[in-house]
Amino acid sequence: MASNIPMSTTPTRIVHYGDALQWLAEAGPFPGCSFITSMPDVSELGGMTAGAWKTWFRDAAGAILSRLPDDGVALFYQSDIKLNGEWIDKGYLCSRAAEDHGCVTLLHKIVCRKPPGTLAFGRPAYAHLVGFSRAVRLNMSRSQPDVLADPGESAWTRGMGREACRLACRFVVDNTSSHTIIDPFCGRGSILAAANELGLNAIGVELNRKRVGQARQCSFAD
Repeated sequence: MASNIPMSTTPTRIVHYGDALQWLAEAGPFPGCSFITSMPDVSELGGMTAGAWKTWFRDAAGAILSRLPDDGVALFYQSDIKLNGEWIDKGYLCSRAAEDHGCVTLLHKIVCRKPPGTLAFGRPAYAHLVGFSRAVRLNMSRSQPDVLADPGESAWTRGMGREACRLACRFVVDNTSSHTIIDPFCGRGSILAAANELGLNAIGVELNRKRVGQARQCSFAD
């Protein structure tokens, strides 16, 4: 379904209402695309056990990586969770999926959700930003900070801050020839807005109809 990937001198945005995994299975191929997303944790999937969610999460990451062009990158922004005394490392789950699909790790950044030294109980005070590819290798002359102390304003409590979104999209610009960013779990559209801001086309998928409308309108304009 290459028609889903617009080519234009003006950045475009398409947001699909529907299930991300079904869309990934039916759409594509995705030439010229990279993925940036944040996948839901167990609290957002309604009654799923932790074990079932871990399997779902790894399979979902695998579904994204299986559709990734060799010359694209897939970036995942994920905060760990603490559940029944267990620390669940989402960055590790993404890395396992990447290994399963023949991808290497290109980056692993830390994004501070709260100031360093802050005690956090339910969710850690930081998030992972991890990235993978089959063929892309880092342009070391365009290195970025490994720790982002201020992620910027976020549209909601589970969303990526503006500066984190910009950093992720800038990584794509600096290290790939991708012209389109796909966010299969786009929420309120922060990644899509950051992609458009940098001149990239954006495609999102969202299961919540209200958020679809928000994602279509999201803007970083002050």
